[in-house]
Amino acid sequence: MSNSFVLVINSGSSSLKFAVIDSKSGEALVSGLGECFGLPEAVISWKYEGEKTEEAVDAPDNHHQYAINRIVSLMDTLGFTKDLVAVGHRIVHGGEKFTSTVRIDDEVLAEIESLSDLAPLHNPAGAKGIEAAMQAFPRLPQFAVFDTAFHQTMPQKAFTGAISNELYKEYGIRRYGFHGTSHYYVSREAAKMLNKSIDESNFISVHLGNGASVCAIENGKSVDTSMGFTPLAGLMMGTRSGDLDPGVIEFLIKKGWSTEKVFETLNKKSGFLGVSGLTSDARGILEAMAEGHEGAKLAFEVFTYRVAKYIGSYMIPLSHLDAVIFTGGIGENSLDIRREILNNLKLLGFVEDEAGNQAARFGKAGIIAKSGLLGAVAMVIPTNEEFVIAQQSVELL
Repeated sequence: MSNSFVLVINSGSSSLKFAVIDSKSGEALVSGLGECFGLPEAVISWKYEGEKTEEAVDAPDNHHQYAINRIVSLMDTLGFTKDLVAVGHRIVHGGEKFTSTVRIDDEVLAEIESLSDLAPLHNPAGAKGIEAAMQAFPRLPQFAVFDTAFHQTMPQKAFTGAISNELYKEYGIRRYGFHGTSHYYVSREAAKMLNKSIDESNFISVHLGNGASVCAIENGKSVDTSMGFTPLAGLMMGTRSGDLDPGVIEFLIKKGWSTEKVFETLNKKSGFLGVSGLTSDARGILEAMAEGHEGAKLAFEVFTYRVAKYIGSYMIPLSHLDAVIFTGGIGENSLDIRREILNNLKLLGFVEDEAGNQAARFGKAGIIAKSGLLGAVAMVIPTNEEFVIAQQSVELL
């Protein structure tokens, strides 16, 4: 057994993901998910040594605490408890307060809760997960790793909105960005693959999943990113609209829509789902497109066009470009989507390596295109946010 195991917890409003990560190798020894919290069908499942187990959540309420308690007994059963050195929590929003991973105490927990207005669906759930874990693992130090922290190096010109400065001063309205842990990880892995120092490496990192974002990375630091004050901004996503004229909101409200209906539509009924009228899943879009579904074809074209537009625009803050990095569930696996994005980048000189693009899927990294014009490559790197959380937690011990 190792003495470098970290229990990583990602607590959502109605779910809780967990994994035991070896902070030296990045291996997930056990991983699991509690879901449908608050509903009668709430379940918790886990995978260990290739075998999956699922059971009902046997609690009338406080499903988060039940899930944590079940994880405690699972750790005991599997023999991991004595080897755990820390608990690492993924927290979505750190505002301007948190620029790096921190050890959690009562003050930090209160700060996380105070930032709930900036992430009402995520930070309260994260705080709930922390409280449950602190009660269940009182001997273990607990750490918070923030999605927003990596982007705190953005210059003021990148994070400032073109609105009244009073809105920033009074309410903290600015660009924060998300997926920071993923962009951080893949940029470091890309530098290793290219045999370059991260401090001298420039990347455009493209995280494509149900949530999607692009990040410009100059000398290893985030200098711009597509998500904004909330994760609704930027790219078209599975069910989120991405960038939209704010005048549309006023228009719909004048038509009698409630603000709740407007934002439920923009967050949950837009993106792939809204444009296709069919599904939020990229695999379903590609299957339907192959069968001639016009809505799916349009969703595919809008998505790949918008991703390419962002990649092109993020050349601006960089002095040079070493690589475009694809990651996330879609970015790591969808050959057709990557190919179409690269086709839209021909002006930048990118030429697809068809064999390389075919090979770099299902957990495999690799170079998928080259640009002689820029002296850059396009590459795929599977992300591992849990590994970052584990590593940064151990570093602070």
